[in-house]
Amino acid sequence: PLFPEGFFDEVQISCVLLSADGVNEPDVLAMVGASASLMLSDLPFDGPIGAVRVGLVDGKFIVNPTRAEMAKSKLELIYAGRPDQVIMIEGEADFVSEAQMKEAMYLANDAVKKQCEAQIELAKRAGRAKKDYKLYLVPEELAASMAKLCADRIENVCTIPGKEARMVALDELRAELRGALREPFAAMSDAEFGFMTAIAFDNLVRETTRNVILEKQFRPDGRSTTEIRPLSAEVGVLPVVHGSALFSRGETQALVLATLGNEKDAQEADDLTSESGVTKKRFYLHYNFPNFSVGEVGRITGPGRREIGHGNLAERSVSKVVPADFPYVVRCVSEIMSSNGSTSMASVCGATLALMDAGVPITAPVAGISCGLVTGKDGKRLLLTDIIGAEDHFGDMDFKVGGTRKGITAIQMDIKIDGLTYDIIAEAFEKCRKGRLYILDEIIKPVIAEPRHELSRYAPKMFSMMIPTDKIKDVIGKGGKVIQDICATCNCKID
Repeated sequence: PLFPEGFFDEVQISCVLLSADGVNEPDVLAMVGASASLMLSDLPFDGPIGAVRVGLVDGKFIVNPTRAEMAKSKLELIYAGRPDQVIMIEGEADFVSEAQMKEAMYLANDAVKKQCEAQIELAKRAGRAKKDYKLYLVPEELAASMAKLCADRIENVCTIPGKEARMVALDELRAELRGALREPFAAMSDAEFGFMTAIAFDNLVRETTRNVILEKQFRPDGRSTTEIRPLSAEVGVLPVVHGSALFSRGETQALVLATLGNEKDAQEADDLTSESGVTKKRFYLHYNFPNFSVGEVGRITGPGRREIGHGNLAERSVSKVVPADFPYVVRCVSEIMSSNGSTSMASVCGATLALMDAGVPITAPVAGISCGLVTGKDGKRLLLTDIIGAEDHFGDMDFKVGGTRKGITAIQMDIKIDGLTYDIIAEAFEKCRKGRLYILDEIIKPVIAEPRHELSRYAPKMFSMMIPTDKIKDVIGKGGKVIQDICATCNCKID
């Protein structure tokens, strides 16, 4: 959001970690380094930004805690911003309150101010002079002509309740406008005309949608600003899997599966933040976003940025309630069946249901919800509970919070404007808290109030027994023959 409108030059920043001391985390340093590199460049960057990690150890907040301190922390908040303006937050917590989260952000802001001052001084000493880059802006005459041609229809089209019907109507209107405008703007090449009309139409839809929300408090799907979309949930939807749930919020549907395994199923990964260089997760959640969920055709490849980020957010949200002493390794997979916004938060709700359906003794149900923002030029603003795709695309903020009745377990926020004030953040926290409690009480609890007392008959059964130390060699046998025979005969695994 800190690059100017109409700037389409490709910018690539490479953050290369050459060494790590094993004490300090490198990721927030990479964010500060990215900002510093842009400040030193001739690019039109409206920075700098700072970035820190905040922990909470023994009731005290720590900025950029060491790895040892983070191991004892109840909070991991990644914060990026400009002085007194929040740009991005992400993290997880052991049921901290909204007030504690806000206090952590205030502390992060103090550190960010120092980082920004240092970058400004660095740019004065060693920065390049900023160039005047070409900005690809829509000609005023073209934008005005398009707005005039559809002035009597655009609002009605932008507020069609159903996503598919709205998209079809918008496509038809765009095609009609292009046909009507091609002759008056014949001097433009086909490529330039197509490019500029695409931007102009998107801007027109954006402005119309935002104005309707701000001035009339009327959302594209007809809800009030605080209303949550129609909700439904069910468990045990698939017959053979260990646990399953289908969670629906409006046109967004997440089918979440829970599977139990043994220690050998734990997920191992190289990790610079662990002492051994390898992390081993006993609970993990994967998120899949197939093309069909948004009615599109495309190549099916490995996980992209969306899949990794959304899966990580949902995993962080739910991991806090899976008991550390639960003997099974647990994997959840969220398959997005249909998408119109907030699929990561639907995955959180679905994972809670699937885990309870599988008999995993979670300590408390977790729910997730998003909050959006629309701001006006006159300073007017409006926060929206449970945003749909259009409100995310045309709005200024996507603020997602997962948690239990007790407190927050994970958070992620991104924006399209140049920063947010703390009163907006506080208001968003409260809207998400109310929405989270509503989902927990009205949807999750009536469907399945607590984890099932027995595991699925398809889940692996685990038994523990004590063997006298002097008898272990007899169980293993020469070269492992006895234990291998037991495993083969009984179709089991023994550790």
